[in-house]
Order: sequence, then structure tokens, then C-alpha cells
Amino acid sequence: MTNINVGIIGLGRLGKAHAENLAFNVPNCNLYAACSVVEAELLYAKEHLKVKKTYSVYEEMLADNNVDAVFIVSPSGLHCSQIQSAMKAGKHVFSEKPLGLDTQEIEETIDVINQYPDQIFMLGFMRRYDESYKYAKQMVDNGELGELTVVRSYSIDPSEGMESFVKFAGASFSGGLFADMSIHDIDLLRWFTNQEVNKVWALGKNAAYKELDEVGELETGAVMLQMQDNTMGIFVAGRNAQHGYHVETELIGTKGMLRIAQVPEKNLVTVMNNEGVVRPTSRNFPERFSQAFTDEAKAFINAIVTGVQPEIKANDGLQATKIAIACQKSYENNELVDVR
Repeated sequence: MTNINVGIIGLGRLGKAHAENLAFNVPNCNLYAACSVVEAELLYAKEHLKVKKTYSVYEEMLADNNVDAVFIVSPSGLHCSQIQSAMKAGKHVFSEKPLGLDTQEIEETIDVINQYPDQIFMLGFMRRYDESYKYAKQMVDNGELGELTVVRSYSIDPSEGMESFVKFAGASFSGGLFADMSIHDIDLLRWFTNQEVNKVWALGKNAAYKELDEVGELETGAVMLQMQDNTMGIFVAGRNAQHGYHVETELIGTKGMLRIAQVPEKNLVTVMNNEGVVRPTSRNFPERFSQAFTDEAKAFINAIVTGVQPEIKANDGLQATKIAIACQKSYENNELVDVR
């Protein structure tokens, strides 16, 4: 079977994780090209990933007829324009979340995607490919929890990344805490419940780094969401977990409840020493969701090979961003926001 030649744009921390998978861990995939404005990243791609072509201009990579598909891992604010350019250039497209930061631009992008039904488009909501989340989804779909009443999720980055975040806060393309962090929880809420969000109420606090108040960024935020059938969502998003990378989800239903990663365990090791009984924890998202990132890349390449569109649609990205924007509006205006 002929390998799919992939070009990747963006080789930051997440971009490198994706690039490693595409280069070494995904069948029927050849990481053929890399694009970055950072020369050191292109050198990394040449020497470590052994890519054949490197580009500093995205449009030049798209013009390469040997590139079959692109993997977009650039800043969030660039996703829509880069997706549109890639689709128009005849490429299959994988884009990291969020699909975009502006709903009108996302809707325009979806219109472009729909003009090319023979090209694969996939959005990077990798938690849907995590084995624990897939197991929980199957239980929900089988009715083992009964009717869902509450979905609670924590997404908190490790505190060691805070100094860097504070340094660049206000100048990033993240779209804010809810678009950057809670977007995965929003997608899971819609995925588990098969419902859309009606209302959101968001709060926030900067405690350890109050200078974030000056640039409109949040250290910690909390959201309550109401679904169409009155199912409740409760999210906590943050950037200051002292113990590591904390992602936890709880599903409560009429017949039972379950928790995914109640303790963000790194592995099955338990250490017993003069500090007591200690379970090592995951330190970052590439570590915690390593297999999920690999499996979603495999799903993208397999979709190209088989010609079958992935389960995650562009509309999932639109709805998630709409809700994230509503959360930000709720926090800024201190009001309940109707999403409908």
C-alpha cells in the first residue's frame, strides 16, 4: 500500500509529539515535510525526523505536489485560514483544536471543507481516542449508568509551565482559558450526552499570579453548563496544578457513576518511603495522552486510505468554540449566557 505523504506545520511541544508519531508510529504514513518559522525546529525535523523537505512558508509546502495531507499544529488563531488554504490546495487536513477562535470564521471554514467531500478533514479532540474515555463512552451508550445527570471535568496544567505562560500571556493566540483548556471537556460533554449546551455560567480567579488580571487571562476558571435535557456539566480549568498534569472526568447517572483518572497516575508504581505512600503522576499532556495522540493520527491516515470521513466533524469544533466563547463572555460580564 502506498504511504500517505504528510506535511506538518508547527513543531512546538505538541507539534513535536505529533511529528514523532507520524514519523515513527503510524502505519501507511510518511512524514515528508515540515513547516516552521523557527530554524531550530526545521533542523530538528531534518536531523531527527528525517523529513525530505522543510519550509518556512506554509503556502510553499501546500504547493508541493508530493504532500498528500497536512497536520496543522500552529497557534489557534491561524487554524481557520490554514485549513481553508490546505483544502483549496487539494490536501487532506488534520487540525489541532480549537477549529478556530471566531464563530463566523469557523462557519466560513466549514463551508470550504464541505466543498471538498472527497478530502478528509479531522479535528484533534484526542480524548475520544483514549482507551479509558472510550470505555466510559461505551458504558454510557449501553445504558449502564442510566440517564446521565452530571458530567464533571477537571483540566489543570502543571504549575511548572506557569512562569512561561505568564511571560507571554496577553500575546498568545490561545483564545483564553476556556478555549484553550476547557475545549476538550466541552467536546466530551457533548460526546457523552449527545446533547447541545443551552446555558453557561463561568467564574474565575487569579491567586498565585494576579498580574494575569492586567492582561485578561485566567489562572483558574470554573463553569456550570446546562444541556438541552437539563443534564449538568461542571468544569474546572487551570494552569497551576502543583502535583502534575491533572485531567479527571466524572459521570453521574441514575444507575451509577464512574470516574476517569481520579488520580492522574503516571503508571502502576506505588512508592513507599519516608514520605509515606506515593503514586507518581503524569507531568504533561504528551505523556498522559501519548497513546491517544498516536491512535488519532492512525485514525486520520486510515480515513485517507479508506476514504471514510472520521467521526469527529468540523461542526464539533464549531459547537465547542461557541460554548468556550460563551464561557469567556459569562466570566467577563458576570452573567448567565444563553448559548442557543
